[in-house]
Amino acid sequence: MLVVVVTFAATKLVFWTAPNPLQEEFWKEVISEWNRLRPDIQIEVSVIPAAASSEEAILTAIAAGTAPDISENIFSGFAAQLAEIGAIYPLDNFKEDFWKLVETRKMRNIVEGWKVKGHYYVLPIYSNPMLFWWRGDLLKQLGYDRPPRTYSEIYELSSKFTKPNERYVMQVIAGRNWWDRWFDFITYYYAASGGKAYIDAEKRKAVFNNEYGLKVTEFIYKMFKENHTAVELGTNPFYFGTILGKITGPWEINWAKETFPEVMPHVWLAPPPVPDDYPADLPVYTFADTKGLVIYENCKDKKAAFEFISWVFSNVEHDVLWIEKTRMPPAREDLVTNPAFAKFMEDRFFKAYAEAVPYAVPPALIDKTIDVQLSMTTHLIEPLMHLKGEPKDILNNAVKEVNKILF
Repeated sequence: MLVVVVTFAATKLVFWTAPNPLQEEFWKEVISEWNRLRPDIQIEVSVIPAAASSEEAILTAIAAGTAPDISENIFSGFAAQLAEIGAIYPLDNFKEDFWKLVETRKMRNIVEGWKVKGHYYVLPIYSNPMLFWWRGDLLKQLGYDRPPRTYSEIYELSSKFTKPNERYVMQVIAGRNWWDRWFDFITYYYAASGGKAYIDAEKRKAVFNNEYGLKVTEFIYKMFKENHTAVELGTNPFYFGTILGKITGPWEINWAKETFPEVMPHVWLAPPPVPDDYPADLPVYTFADTKGLVIYENCKDKKAAFEFISWVFSNVEHDVLWIEKTRMPPAREDLVTNPAFAKFMEDRFFKAYAEAVPYAVPPALIDKTIDVQLSMTTHLIEPLMHLKGEPKDILNNAVKEVNKILF
């Protein structure tokens, strides 16, 4: 009797993970589980190759024809760039399967912030809202029982604490790198405007020379002019009490608990400061340091790739594992209400960030993020820090220079 054995070759897909050991650990565990369950679709995981940045490594691979099938570590501006060159595949091409995944993971509103030219190319993985940390112990000594909320409250607090060249009320500017604009001007702008866009991505036009941008610009200018802050603040000024407040993401929680255990019990968390006329009964929006994953246009089997993605993110236990490994909030709107995450809410730091996720807005979906934010550094932040002109003139000139890049 002749027996014919027919074998089918497994689909093999390549997945690139962020160069972050904690994220790599998560993906290796999840993919190992998938590969045991699905011998027909095997995923090979590796870290995004070393380069000056993940973006550079990915663009180099695309140009060389060696891009992976799937990768994570994609921020919104880079997604817009990849979409512009046709390098990534619209996930909404999977139609009802995509929307089923979005609804299952409770991310309907979040995903809207990632829309590029009418399509959804990215599945957001995590969302790190920016919150302010304040030295509650020092504030109590000054007679406060809560952190400052408005610009005027910060000015008042500074009058009681600041001693030029010795200590200051807060760190206002994050630094001079292009990405630092996310953690100062853009965060302040989202807070002042209720989460409105600072760049109209469809019209390719900067719009932050409006009432909100002017309030933020005047705030930054006054903080330097009145010596409420300084250009140089030293190393770890928050933990040594050189400043009372600074903007911080959830990635700093574990490091700070290990490095400055005596300080962390006294930290108060709050949204970014807002203009004096911002309604007290409205939520304060902030910037979301958020990244996601994409399927590349060159993917060998896009349907299989999406099947894997759906399997990962349709299971809430995978998001539980993500938190356990990375301590970063998944891009979900139900973190505070879903019983699966209840144990994490016992940590007041994580809970504060989880509560802010629905009000955390990603950066503008433009393909020239780096150039735009370098221009903002040169024409907006540095003139404000060094008082090179009047706030309104600085703001209008910065918008004019950014629009030269966008047009």
